[in-house]
Amino acid sequence: MNDDREDRVTAAWAAFEAYPRERAADFRAVVDALVDALVAALPPDSPLGPFGRACAWDSTGRSDRAVPLYREALDRGLAGYPGRRARIQLAGSLRDTGRAEEGVAPLTPELDGPSDELDDAVRAVLALCPSSLGRDREGLALVLGAPAPHLPRHQRSTANYARALTHPAG
Repeated sequence: MNDDREDRVTAAWAAFEAYPRERAADFRAVVDALVDALVAALPPDSPLGPFGRACAWDSTGRSDRAVPLYREALDRGLAGYPGRRARIQLAGSLRDTGRAEEGVAPLTPELDGPSDELDDAVRAVLALCPSSLGRDREGLALVLGAPAPHLPRHQRSTANYARALTHPAG
């Protein structure tokens, strides 16, 4: 893809915070135009278009519009790092639209997948889903377990405390 177009997408997202909420449609229009330019050279069934549009809808408070686009991108084969991002964001959007139980499904397999810098995001979003369903101990266990491997000390005990929240010793 053209580096100039990718730079423009990066710049648009960097400027996102400057957009007032009431100009969300303007931001989405900018992203749509940039996504169109980026995917023009790709096959028509490329997952990158729906993924880019889903991100824009999601980031501007329209999770309801993002969900089908994330699903489309994943159905089209979005894989690797962007696929993992899409599953995290899909789960969060499902939760935001009152479908927290559905949000658990795309993320649960990610707990056992290859590790990367998105591991903690997987756990954070996954923790919010059961919490939204009144299963706070399950959510807390996920959040508490996330930093355990990174702690300078007490890794094992923190991991054990997290596990005990959902599997108490009997």
